[in-house]
Amino acid sequence: MILAALLLIVAAVLLWRGNLSAAFVIATLGAVAWFLNYRSQLRANVAIDREDDVVDEERDEN
Repeated sequence: MILAALLLIVAAVLLWRGNLSAAFVIATLGAVAWFLNYRSQLRANVAIDREDDVVDEERDEN
């Protein structure tokens, strides 16, 4: 998440200085970093939910 924010700040500075192509590339990398961070958080939540479901099923069986 920090990397995504830093890349977007750098993109804003590049945009302000008039370097549009570099700003676009850096902003795109920032967006990709944000999506990868979001994806890893979702995967972690899904794994925790699956573990909780397994524990609940074991309790129901006993």
